[in-house]
Amino acid sequence: MSDPDVLVLRQTIHGLGPDELAAAIRERLPDAEVARARTPAEERELIRTARVAVGLTIDEHLLSVADDLELFACVFAGTGHLPRDLLADHGVAVTNASGVHGPNIAEHVIGSMIAHARQFHRAYRQQSRREWRTYETTEVYGSTVAVVGLGAIGRSVVDRLESFDVDTVGVRYTPEKGGPTDEVYGFDEFHDAVTDAEYVVLACPLTETTRGLVDADALRTMRPDAVLVNIARGPIVDTDALVTELRNNRIRGAALDVTDPEPLPEDHPLWGLSNATITPHNAGHTPEYYERVADILADNVARLDAGDDLRNRVV
Repeated sequence: MSDPDVLVLRQTIHGLGPDELAAAIRERLPDAEVARARTPAEERELIRTARVAVGLTIDEHLLSVADDLELFACVFAGTGHLPRDLLADHGVAVTNASGVHGPNIAEHVIGSMIAHARQFHRAYRQQSRREWRTYETTEVYGSTVAVVGLGAIGRSVVDRLESFDVDTVGVRYTPEKGGPTDEVYGFDEFHDAVTDAEYVVLACPLTETTRGLVDADALRTMRPDAVLVNIARGPIVDTDALVTELRNNRIRGAALDVTDPEPLPEDHPLWGLSNATITPHNAGHTPEYYERVADILADNVARLDAGDDLRNRVV
């Protein structure tokens, strides 16, 4: 295939290979020529005439020969790793995969909240010791939940919290726009937003504003029965301060899918804290990942043909 409409670059995401993505795209675009590059040489050859490229990243060498490329569809929601200025100089639009993580990460958040409310982590430890000993639990139902970041993931979390009859507080850069939560605060009002929350969910990007947002001062603002859930980025939380607060039971617990540092070293004190649950940046994993990426891509190919604005455009 020398003149593909869509080129799938070499990649592996969450254990899924490019063949699965190519198959999903072909199913949605049966009239398009969809190629899957298997080697660096194939990538360089096929991208010469491809109109759309799909992948994790694209470098200067590929762009230098991509004469007909109109769109690079990044399969990640974040695009900070891309040469965005270079893509713009080449006249290539860039879209991201914002929205693909909503259902699975929202489930991870809700599961983490329930696990801490019902103390499943304690049950697992007792089961490993064959120890039958009752303990107190709480409910997510009727609590207050602060969701920091009201993008696609944050909104998905709020949607799934509806059946729990909770009060919700949102934090976003533009609070004047409102949101799906009962109240909305700006990042400059972060302490006001979290002070009454039993659960504080971090679903915001890592920026200069959010780096170190949850520091010792913020942790002291949180309720003593609060649980911090981080599915955003590790450096949003001051890890040393969090360890201190957890060790002294100044907050009830933390559910961490991301850490700083990451991967978490084997000798890190977080591993030994009974009120912390740790998953290895796993919240984004879902067998539906490529299906959702293909949905966005098919929509954007139709928009490209019609000359309409692209969905999830970042460049």
